[in-house]
Amino acid sequence: MMKKIIVATKNQGKIKEMINAFKSLPVELHSLSEFGPLPDAVEDGTTFEENAIKKAKFYAQKTGYACLADDSGLTIDILDGAPGIYSARFAGYHANDLANNKKMIEELQKKNIEQSTAQYVCSLVFVDTDGKTLTCTQKCEGIIRIFAQGNNGFGYDPIFKPEGYQQTFAELGNEIKNKISHRALAVQKLCE
Repeated sequence: MMKKIIVATKNQGKIKEMINAFKSLPVELHSLSEFGPLPDAVEDGTTFEENAIKKAKFYAQKTGYACLADDSGLTIDILDGAPGIYSARFAGYHANDLANNKKMIEELQKKNIEQSTAQYVCSLVFVDTDGKTLTCTQKCEGIIRIFAQGNNGFGYDPIFKPEGYQQTFAELGNEIKNKISHRALAVQKLCE
């Protein structure tokens, strides 16, 4: 029997990545959108892991099903780890990817640099219906740049070049990204 798990995000890019990543396991992933309008989980933690735990527990309680949640984002060394847990709302609470990328580029330009070492970080949390909780955090090292390249992916993908590659995540395509990204590494670890 397939276990039903709710992916606790409204980000369609993340949902697609999760469904693809878990396809080899005997689980059935579902979107939060199947439950109608649900309130947003309060993400007032100070780390990616704290926020992921809060989301997973909140939506497990709201839906009555096991829940998989992540909190992920970009940490940039020259910006002392910013935007960090504020990655999705770096340019404001309802900012889109374009606005966040624009603000990121502006912040790097204020430092008079064209690139910086950076890490995509993902904390992935599974909360089962019995309360059992599994957590893992993984990173993908790379470089953040002030110019965008590529049309695939979402978030900061057009300006993030993973270590060991000459292309950005937005240029590499899903097949490679789904093997080396912070989320892919976290999913692999959680599956183990």
